[in-house]
Amino acid sequence: MQYHALAVDYDGTLATDGIVLPDTIAALERLRHSGRRLILVTGRIIDQLTQVLPQPTLCDLVVADNGGLLYDPNTGEKQKLAEPPPREFIEELARRGVPQLEIGDIIVATWEPHERTVLEVIHDLALELQIIFNKGAVMILPSGVNKATGLRAALNRLGLSHLNTIGVGDAENDEAFLKLCDVSVAVDNALDVVKKQVDIVTRGARGAGVAEVIE
Repeated sequence: MQYHALAVDYDGTLATDGIVLPDTIAALERLRHSGRRLILVTGRIIDQLTQVLPQPTLCDLVVADNGGLLYDPNTGEKQKLAEPPPREFIEELARRGVPQLEIGDIIVATWEPHERTVLEVIHDLALELQIIFNKGAVMILPSGVNKATGLRAALNRLGLSHLNTIGVGDAENDEAFLKLCDVSVAVDNALDVVKKQVDIVTRGARGAGVAEVIE
């Protein structure tokens, strides 16, 4: 099987404490020089990501907002893949005391243990929203939106198939896009529940594990 694309999560997979290390960047450059495509698949919002990712143009496309947004780092173009939650939802979360709200183009996020309040607001406002968990983060998205739907949109845009794609991740919210890829990989520091579901577990952790896959 020929693999033409690498789809990789950011925090805890590509990045260590939010930073991509030089050896990992060098491995990504080798991947691109081989003619293969790199798709970043992250739960982060774009404004956060562009502040920490040293060379965003190494990526052909970025799936951000946990699948809700497609971003072209070469042009700065954003493509919303769903409608964001209504403003009244965000206002009601704040009114009920949910702290640390992060608001992207599509995603709204907070932290455990506030998922109960989030569910109550979704119910009370009769909204078609879902919660996706990510190592303590509580991410609210339109129903049916996840990293797999975002990756599928990215692959379609690049004219590629999931059957020629390798996915690498570490946490619960990565499971959907890892299942989509022909080969699924967990880095050594991944959650045990993720490791049990993938084809390969790397010897290296985080960026070192990604570089291992590339080599």
